[in-house]
Amino acid sequence: MTREVSVRNAHPRLRLDRRAIVAAIAVLDAHAVKFLGGCPAGELSLVFLTDPAQAKIHADFMDDPTATDVITFEGDPAAGLAGEICVSADTAKAYARAHRRDFSAELTLYLVHGWLHLAGYDDLQPAKKRRMRAAEARAMRLLRAAKAVPAFKLT
Repeated sequence: MTREVSVRNAHPRLRLDRRAIVAAIAVLDAHAVKFLGGCPAGELSLVFLTDPAQAKIHADFMDDPTATDVITFEGDPAAGLAGEICVSADTAKAYARAHRRDFSAELTLYLVHGWLHLAGYDDLQPAKKRRMRAAEARAMRLLRAAKAVPAFKLT
């Protein structure tokens, strides 16, 4: 499946490669059968935000004013919209630093997490959370094997 992917960088200090991000989504889409059929067909919107911007969305739509790593909005496949994934580059940077992880891999994991939510995974109950974490690990292995983890830089 080939899909339209919209990439919006609303973080003033984040540097990214849109083509590499689209390629990563294409790898996930190509393996959709391994992930409950994958993200629905249609345009996928990816938005990279600061913590304050992510916190505002979190407050506006989920009545929680705190920053969070990923917010996923389901789209309307009948209207050609798969959904939107909003990720906080600031949260990814802080988590990566605190846990001695690679920033690019952490931010990619947030995209994977959102893609999996759109595919039907949930992480609100312990058993479902374990299933999602296993799917995240499989997806990241696929991206690494395909050399499709995008490079991100936060200055």
